[in-house]
Amino acid sequence: MLKQPQSKYRAFAPIGLKDRTWPDAVLTKAPIWLSTDLRDGNQALVEPMDIARKMRMFETLVAIGFKEIEVGFPSASQIEFDFVRKLIEEDRIPDDVTIQVLTQARDHLIARTFESLQGAPRAIVHLYNAVAPVMRRVVLGMDEDQIVELASSHARMFNEFAAKQPNTQWTFQYSPEMFSGTDVHFSKRVVDAVTEVWAPTPQRKCIVNLPTTVEHSTPNIFADMIEWMHRNLARRDSIVLCVHPHNDRGTGTAAGELALMAGAERIEGCLFGNGERTGNLDLVNVALNLYTQGVSPELDFSNIDEIRATVEHCNQIPVHPRHPYVGDLVYTSFSGSHQDAIKKAFAARKEGDIWEIPYLPIDPKDVGRSYEAVIRVNSQSGKGGMAYLLESEYGIEMPRRLQMEFMQSVQRVMDVAGKELTAADLWQLFVREYGIETAQSLQNRVIEEGGEGANASVVLRGDLPWDGEVHAIEGRGNGPIDAFTQALSKATGHTVRVMDYHQHAIGAGADAKAVAYLELRVDDSQTLFGVGIDANVITASLKAIVSGVQRARTRGAHGAQSAVAVA
Repeated sequence: MLKQPQSKYRAFAPIGLKDRTWPDAVLTKAPIWLSTDLRDGNQALVEPMDIARKMRMFETLVAIGFKEIEVGFPSASQIEFDFVRKLIEEDRIPDDVTIQVLTQARDHLIARTFESLQGAPRAIVHLYNAVAPVMRRVVLGMDEDQIVELASSHARMFNEFAAKQPNTQWTFQYSPEMFSGTDVHFSKRVVDAVTEVWAPTPQRKCIVNLPTTVEHSTPNIFADMIEWMHRNLARRDSIVLCVHPHNDRGTGTAAGELALMAGAERIEGCLFGNGERTGNLDLVNVALNLYTQGVSPELDFSNIDEIRATVEHCNQIPVHPRHPYVGDLVYTSFSGSHQDAIKKAFAARKEGDIWEIPYLPIDPKDVGRSYEAVIRVNSQSGKGGMAYLLESEYGIEMPRRLQMEFMQSVQRVMDVAGKELTAADLWQLFVREYGIETAQSLQNRVIEEGGEGANASVVLRGDLPWDGEVHAIEGRGNGPIDAFTQALSKATGHTVRVMDYHQHAIGAGADAKAVAYLELRVDDSQTLFGVGIDANVITASLKAIVSGVQRARTRGAHGAQSAVAVA
């Protein structure tokens, strides 16, 4: 790279629009959308689509709700021509959809283009020619007057060919190619010359498309250019003003949105930003940006993964996992603090509330995603993420101190494995750590209640499997849990004290189970948790006590103690 890049590169000059109004504009309705996936997107592919893939893409665009679809460049190749004919001859175009085709300003290409459209009920024919100084000077060898004549003479050809096919409802579109690199005064001159030939009316408008064929500037400068054209074009009330942003500087979405604020009514792009070089404007991005501001985009992305699968198949290009709204990871938080905030916000949210979930600008369910992948656990994650996964997938509502304790086990595994833990991985670790499937309860249990009020007590008897033997135990306390801890202490020689108790149900009806979480102090150890799950709430509690004592013994055998921090 150059240390003095100004010796090679020149900044694009602002147009000096001092009284601009677009910064205060608010987008309150959807623009007219034009998908160019089958034309601009297709021509950018290493292997352009065959007719079968084109048809699948077309049908997907129709299903999403696009009413204007650029279906090809019929003069460019036989397959492009044949696809347009197939759509028309097989009556594949819905009554509320208009196809669009592109042609350069060349006589034989225009003739071939209109030939491809014979019998179409409606069609937009899109004419373009380059207007930028570098193209005039280096490629075309024309001055400004010659460029104006080139555009207007071929616009006249449009009138002539359309008159020969009167049964088609025609709409004409003109693009001054490389508008973003051209002085706005000259762009206006060319556009005005074309619209003078076409003579549109407010009832029969033409389309003027202003492309950032290559991004040259920050989006605000492009917005100024659009507002200037919006104010100054002749026959403005008979024009649909359109933009066609590209993404060379990575600001295609911003350029498109600011252009709509500046007066554009229509926008062209591709699904997920496919297109030449760094791509066209991403129509999904702009549409869902509107949606998350409470504006209906009038397009349906409620099954975004299915749409992505179609686009990946047709384009043979994968969508990036970080791509806005659709990537595999865009609804996922690994950060512990993010996970904690998301978990708390979900817990506080009521059905019908305005969507206000930290780190999630859209409800994943609105685009067909589940909450399953919202929180995932890796070495950067905290207890909130781990707890959320176990609660959402397995119904385990861990007390906060248990979250802190179990997170230490998770972190130890993460440090060794060095990879993400799924909800299933966490569940297996939880089952193993707390002996969910191995902790024994009291067999042949008998509970006798005696006394009243302050003198009430419970006597509990039964057989307890312990260390490979079955012990007949008996204990007295103020309830079954207290009685069992007394009996267990006598039978095993461990002093067991219950410090805290939580319990809840998993499921409902006949299949419901109780989960008991008991924080215990066993002998002189720091407190630790035992967990029990059973259809009977008392059995679940007794299993939790056995779980905790066995965990304390295991830790003592390894010279380790739990390290639950006090928050």
